[in-house]
Amino acid sequence: MPEATPWPHFAAAELTCHCGCGRMEMDPEFMSLLEMLRTAYGKPMTVTSGFRCPMHNLQASSTGLSGPHVTGKAVDLQVAGEDAFRLLAMAVSFGFTGIGLRQSGASQERFIHLDTIEQGPGRPRPRVWTY
Repeated sequence: MPEATPWPHFAAAELTCHCGCGRMEMDPEFMSLLEMLRTAYGKPMTVTSGFRCPMHNLQASSTGLSGPHVTGKAVDLQVAGEDAFRLLAMAVSFGFTGIGLRQSGASQERFIHLDTIEQGPGRPRPRVWTY
């Protein structure tokens, strides 16, 4: 049985850093918003990347040691097609401030990045981008 989290629709394994360090430092406010989105969406949402420690983020992202995933306020969700369109519209209405889209390639490689990063130097928000 997957390790429980305070968020009923998300298991610790999908939110934990993939480098093996074992860190899972998701922001509770972010996760509450994600949980509300999931409930409204009414379908499973597969997290392909949750928390990333700085060293893993350095390897996995162009944002280096301090990207959105390092803050615990970001996830990547595997989603494609009509579901991606629906989830994108819902994410905007729920107030996610960063939305990245990759909707090309094999279906299992398509995803939406969601975050609630505040505006700051080098981080204009709200913002939508593509990969």
